[in-house]
Amino acid sequence: MAHKPHRTDELQHASFLLILALVSLMMAVIVWPFATALLWAALAAIMFQPLYRWMLRKMRGRRNPAAISALLVIFFAVLVPGLWLATLVVQEALALVAALQAQPLDLAATFDTYYGILPQPVQEAIDRSGWADMSSIQTKLQELLAASAGMLASQAVSIGSGALSFLLSFAVGLYVMFFLLRDGERIGRTLLNTVPVERAIAERLAERFLGIVRATIKGSGVVGLVQGVLAGISYLIVGLESALFFGVLTTVFALVPVIGAGAVYIPVGLWLLLTGAMWQGVFVLVVGVVIISSADNVLRPILVGRDTGIPDWIILVTTLGGISLLGFSGIVLGPLVAGLFLASWSILQEYREEDARAGEAAHRITVDASGRAPDTGAG
Repeated sequence: MAHKPHRTDELQHASFLLILALVSLMMAVIVWPFATALLWAALAAIMFQPLYRWMLRKMRGRRNPAAISALLVIFFAVLVPGLWLATLVVQEALALVAALQAQPLDLAATFDTYYGILPQPVQEAIDRSGWADMSSIQTKLQELLAASAGMLASQAVSIGSGALSFLLSFAVGLYVMFFLLRDGERIGRTLLNTVPVERAIAERLAERFLGIVRATIKGSGVVGLVQGVLAGISYLIVGLESALFFGVLTTVFALVPVIGAGAVYIPVGLWLLLTGAMWQGVFVLVVGVVIISSADNVLRPILVGRDTGIPDWIILVTTLGGISLLGFSGIVLGPLVAGLFLASWSILQEYREEDARAGEAAHRITVDASGRAPDTGAG
């Protein structure tokens, strides 16, 4: 009978945890339609927190006007230009696909032009590889263009039919961002106090998380944007059609580790060479190798200061996995999850090492106090 209250307390505690888990799951299901908007609102609030603090100093501690001012700067300096740029890119992509369908690339004629000037051993190697059959490649390219046109058209229809949903998510994101800018620090402290993890561990995770966000967005995002701008300028200089589209495409690939911006500017440069635009192709390739590829090595240490400690192959796998699950948001969310995963395990390892050192220190104190090793019962 003496143990009944104790068992009742355990049952009540377990029931409460079950209710808490169910309510949290229901909450996650309800807000899931706005998950992407909430994610970007939280990341933007973290990145633009220095802007809010600057506004707060200028407005002498008035939090609401400071948050509204910071939000207006973000809206007109980042979001509006981004939406305008996205519209132009979609228009250029549709125009490019339509032009390629109307005037198909004559790969056979281009191939024959360069095939005839190649040495005999190279021609034989090409014949053995099967690349000499340009007709099948031409057919596959036309099928790819038709599929691309259909995909772009379906996406355009989907965007048009989902305009209300997009505007609602956009408005929710802005609304949440206002409160995260204004109350982000207080919300963070509340979460640290509430999360059922030892306070020291929670603080370490929060510190690592902020560092990973900074490295992922401020590092990879800004570096990718700079590389895309440099590539877009080189495309404009050589007169490449749809230069804006290819510049944005370079930015997107620059965000993916290992693959990088070279996945776009190298094929563009080689294609210019194959179509007879010799100096244009050489210019794009030289700018890509000398300037665009060097931007990462120069800018990342300045922006980030130090490496996040995440191996490139893990970033690549998590980025591609994030894209497959969440679309464009996966470019950011994938490395964040990888960083938190590695940080959690590294913190666990640090705590085990600290416990081991503490145990060794306690053992030495016991030995010093007794003047001899404690009896282990052996022998």
